[in-house]
Amino acid sequence: MLRLYNTMTRQKEDFIPIKNGKVSMYSCGPTVYNFAHIGNMRTYIFVDSLRRVLHHNGYKLNGVMNITDVGHLESDSDTGEDKMQATAKRENRSPYEIADFYTGVFFDDLKKLNIQTPEHTPKATDYIKEMIEFVKALENKGYAYQTSDGIYFDISKFEDYGKLSKINLDEQIAGARVEVNQEKRNPYDFALWKKAPKEHIMQWQSPWGMGYPGWHIECSALGKKFLGDVFDIHSGGVDHIPIHHENEIAQSEALLEKPAVNYWMHSEFMMVNNGKMSKSLGNTYTVSDLEKMGYDPMDFRYFCLNTHYRKKLNFTFEGLEGAKVARKRLCEQINAHMLSQNNDSIDIEKYYKEFDDAVNDDINIPLALGVLWTALKEPKSKKVYDFGMYADEVLGLRLKECAQEIKEQNQDDNDIPMEIQELAKKRLEAKKSKNYALADELRNNITQQGYNIIDTSQGYKITKS
Repeated sequence: MLRLYNTMTRQKEDFIPIKNGKVSMYSCGPTVYNFAHIGNMRTYIFVDSLRRVLHHNGYKLNGVMNITDVGHLESDSDTGEDKMQATAKRENRSPYEIADFYTGVFFDDLKKLNIQTPEHTPKATDYIKEMIEFVKALENKGYAYQTSDGIYFDISKFEDYGKLSKINLDEQIAGARVEVNQEKRNPYDFALWKKAPKEHIMQWQSPWGMGYPGWHIECSALGKKFLGDVFDIHSGGVDHIPIHHENEIAQSEALLEKPAVNYWMHSEFMMVNNGKMSKSLGNTYTVSDLEKMGYDPMDFRYFCLNTHYRKKLNFTFEGLEGAKVARKRLCEQINAHMLSQNNDSIDIEKYYKEFDDAVNDDINIPLALGVLWTALKEPKSKKVYDFGMYADEVLGLRLKECAQEIKEQNQDDNDIPMEIQELAKKRLEAKKSKNYALADELRNNITQQGYNIIDTSQGYKITKS
């Protein structure tokens, strides 16, 4: 039986979908105004693991991940510029050009990390009509009020506000700072629709004049559009709990008069060297940054899978280097079992059961990885290789491909002169120490002697020109 931790109830629960054999799931997607960093990617790896475990249990998925290309302001208190507009000004491009570029990079990163794309990835700007209708309905039910700069949700009308984050709202309000917007009835009231000044680049006609949607209304409207009034799972990072998801719950339940989501799931923060990840500290690394340092995206995926999604994950390059070495060993072991002709005398079924028990206990991927490592210690056997392929349907580490790369590398090494192999090793060390000039010089030396060096997930491959 699959059991999942529900943030709303703060406990593990048996997963029972609304429709037998089918799962409806909404995952908060990126705001495409900048490159997604590895902290963001940890959350998407968690979502991917969840989706893979659901598939593993035989469920058919109907998943949605929104692309926020309007409405996400620089401050969660509904102040500052729209993040898309701010980037457009800074880069002297249109918001739509900005959105297209960073959306493309985001999906490229998902492919690199072997993250499956959900069934629907709608852009916010394609569904403004649905958002306006949602806000109008809330206004008609008495939950919204108008100010000079927008339409706001009145949280005093929704008595369960704060139930996801478990905050004491009266205490929060008493200690709240003086609001910049004095027209708001309550500091925690949030924007459903913002009125746009004439110079604002992105705006649409609405019953309240020209404007654009608030950030939170997007997810409620898109969830309702693609999944219906009530759906099974809503996922995201823990940073979404106190504001974004709390506001989603308020506006959706106010409209529907019942809960819209049955299971709320959140992944914990990623730290960097036990500190906060932030642009000001220069530690918001991207997948491309890691690649330039000689790491395969699968090294980072493996690094993430070794910590349960509900625990904080501390990123260090020492840890990533360890993950790289461990993943290479894992691939070598898979390769050894793949080449074995032995297929007898191993009780492999116990590993299948242990693996399934692990992943079905609230997506316990670290424990499942441990089961795989234990199985790999068995005498070399095709049965173990087959189990590894079974496990990798959930792990998503591309174990078949990397084992094949090792096989080809071992075959090629027999034909490559020792001198060329030594140059290739020195080049790899130069890349690790970020001496890219020396790495390029060594590559040129190898090329001049009639060989090509190709970087792979396992390090590199040498071929004759």
